[in-house]
Amino acid sequence: MQRRVDLNADLGESFGAWRMGDDEAMLAIVTSANVACGFHAGDPLVMWKTCESAKAKGVAIGAHPSFIDIWGFGRRPIQGEKPEDIMRQCVYQIGALQAVAAAVGHRVTHVKPHGSLGNMAAEDEGLATAVAEATATVDRSLVLVAMPGSALERAGERKGLRVAREVFADRAYDDRGMLVSRKLPGAVVHDAEAAARRVLAMLEEGAITSVSGKKIPARVDTICVHGDNPAAVAMARAVRSALEAAGVAVRPFVETGG
Repeated sequence: MQRRVDLNADLGESFGAWRMGDDEAMLAIVTSANVACGFHAGDPLVMWKTCESAKAKGVAIGAHPSFIDIWGFGRRPIQGEKPEDIMRQCVYQIGALQAVAAAVGHRVTHVKPHGSLGNMAAEDEGLATAVAEATATVDRSLVLVAMPGSALERAGERKGLRVAREVFADRAYDDRGMLVSRKLPGAVVHDAEAAARRVLAMLEEGAITSVSGKKIPARVDTICVHGDNPAAVAMARAVRSALEAAGVAVRPFVETGG
């Protein structure tokens, strides 16, 4: 079995008076946090607090850029945008988080696109190139987080970026190795113990198992547990406990060379 891996969550997704998830509890469990940059959630005060808390807990942080879609939480597919405009929007978001992180004495180490932008960039070469180009334009030392076998992984490699391959503890996969749409039954795994077993199987087999049972070879550098549902903390805790019980060291991928 693979002996070290990162555990990440999408955090900083509150906005104004609206609260999403239990970031403080999640930051005590995960080793990397993907921080919303204001386009799907988050605001300057939330970003500041999230960066401060992550620094205090020794958690690595990354930018979590999105389509401009607060109303839809970044989960609505935005069609017709020019790739160069998406690139510039991502640069803006990454830069905003870098400034906040610097102000609290922390630093941004990676970029992971959120929601529909991430899902579409996994398959659309133009969007993938836009995200990779934005990352490289801001700072070539930033790690690009992408699903294994995706267009985004390939775009990151073409740009000469370090790529961290990500799998999801709580999401189902189709036979192409892409995420099953949230609109379909069974797309999201709600059972914490089942999620933990899936993660251990991925590390043991070096593969993702699709909903049909197909094994898709995959390198795993980081595991995502979503932070935007009521069971998120229990899910993250179960996954981390299972990893450590199996002798897997849970460390930020920026430290382990993932």
